Amino acid sequence: MQAQLQKLTELTAEIADLNHANALLGWDQHVYMPPGGAEERGNMMGTLGKLAHEKFTSEEMGKLLADLKTHLPELDADGDTYRLISVTARDYEKSTCVPPEFIAEQAQVTAMAQQAWVEARTKSDFSIFCPHLEKVVELNQRFVTFFPPADHPYDTLLDTYEPGMKTAEVKAIFDGLRPLQVELLRAISQRPQVEDAFMHLDYDEKTMWDFSVEVATAFGYDWKRGRQDPTAHPFCQSIGPDDVRITSRWVPELPYALLFGTMHETGHALYEQGVDHSWNRTALESGASLGIHESQSRMWENQVGRSRAFWEHFYPRLQERFKTQLGNVSLDQFYRGINRVQPSCIRVEADEATYNLHIMLRLELEIAMLEGSVAIKDLPEIWNAKMQDYLGIVPPDDARGVLQDVHWSGGMLGYFSTYALGNLISAQLWEKFKSLNPELNNQLRQGDFSALLAWLRGEIHQHGRKYQPQELVERVTGSKIDPAPYIIYLKEKYGEIYGL
Repeated sequence: MQAQLQKLTELTAEIADLNHANALLGWDQHVYMPPGGAEERGNMMGTLGKLAHEKFTSEEMGKLLADLKTHLPELDADGDTYRLISVTARDYEKSTCVPPEFIAEQAQVTAMAQQAWVEARTKSDFSIFCPHLEKVVELNQRFVTFFPPADHPYDTLLDTYEPGMKTAEVKAIFDGLRPLQVELLRAISQRPQVEDAFMHLDYDEKTMWDFSVEVATAFGYDWKRGRQDPTAHPFCQSIGPDDVRITSRWVPELPYALLFGTMHETGHALYEQGVDHSWNRTALESGASLGIHESQSRMWENQVGRSRAFWEHFYPRLQERFKTQLGNVSLDQFYRGINRVQPSCIRVEADEATYNLHIMLRLELEIAMLEGSVAIKDLPEIWNAKMQDYLGIVPPDDARGVLQDVHWSGGMLGYFSTYALGNLISAQLWEKFKSLNPELNNQLRQGDFSALLAWLRGEIHQHGRKYQPQELVERVTGSKIDPAPYIIYLKEKYGEIYGL
């Protein structure tokens, strides 16, 4: 068996190298690639993706995993070896359903789609992106047909990002969450609005960028194994645990988006940098799921970065950098301002109380696109109608409406629900850690995040993909994904801010 495990390690290492190279090309595509390089980049990424896919779905890999699976009954089901074999085998079984030619075609289509999305968003013209999105949706519909029928076709897409989760589970969670969030929003809307004019003044980009670097460093981001660059849509890209890169964007009229966006992407990066190195170049080297991943980014952005205790330490430093804008703004005014609840068009700039409604809207649209019950050309109109229903506002243009997110251009249908799931998981983890560490607020007031990071590293990060998301959440918190702690967190926080 040891010889077989060694062979598995060798094979998966080569596949990981190809995937890492593809990830690097993808990062460059969004950060530095000239617009004219989209087609050639798509060909390159398609070739690498196809090679990795062919290697992983080879007859040699299949026979090796079949042999290793015969040893599973004699292994500890919670042990590293068992999990390595079972997760790799699960990935293999899913991958063998997908033809290599499809992988190459998908890479080419999405490379062109992403470039078209950038142009369409810049010009606020959905018609530029529409034919590309039609191809992306058609690819996803074909992808579903490669697998055995599921309870719902969307299950197949969701499982890519949230292993083991079902559409019905997510809908049930959201159905329980939606009325509670709407009730909270209505209560807040009856109270005097928080003043946040200071957030919309002119700020110097480089000064805000430098401050965001200071915060990311304090959180524990290892700059020897990472970097930060500007891009159109912020993201974190892991090219292996020792090369984890973050990006941020500058929006002059929303200067704090750079800061909180950096906190968010740093949360993702801390997770990737914290995966045990023994999983490097194996099937377990990344995060458990995108929902778990999002719990990390949302925790560092919100529970930490928007907390009063955090700003008791960092506000004087920010005030010193922006004396003109913040000199006459008290800590209490600042804290209330950065937590203002106001329905907005842009998901990534949405406050905590409205954010999940953006996700629920997108989930409904994704399911409708997959089912073919909406015409892609009608999406802007449908999007705006749902924004009115969910948030009471209508985007003024396509750029701030249907074109605001990059995900669909990358073919990632099935992805969005993980953002809301991440919010819920973050509250569960936060509640658990506070119960174990009553000194948390004092630590935040001192700018000391070492205890929190160490706990997350031990409970979440180090395990990589060893556990499925629901299993991991239950192991750490004692229950599966549950919206109750998140609602309690929101009510306590905004009850104090708005005097509810």
